[in-house]
Amino acid sequence: MHATHHCKAHQAQSGIPLKMIDCVLANGTVDQDKFIIGTKEAKQRLADLENVKRLLMKIQDKGGVVVVAEGDALITTYNCTQRA
Repeated sequence: MHATHHCKAHQAQSGIPLKMIDCVLANGTVDQDKFIIGTKEAKQRLADLENVKRLLMKIQDKGGVVVVAEGDALITTYNCTQRA
């Protein structure tokens, strides 16, 4: 997607870096022709990321976790201690 001159001007005036625009385009809620991440959604996404971070830290503490699946059936799971 290319930015128009108008968009670039407003981007500069508002102090919105390209990485922020990319984040909103990739993760925002679509409302007709708009992509939106409001303060409530940003706060919720940060809380979700914190939960994922906590979970990943627990998995790291276990040395990793393996889940064996076939189709939609979970066959077994165990701690993975073979990889660094």
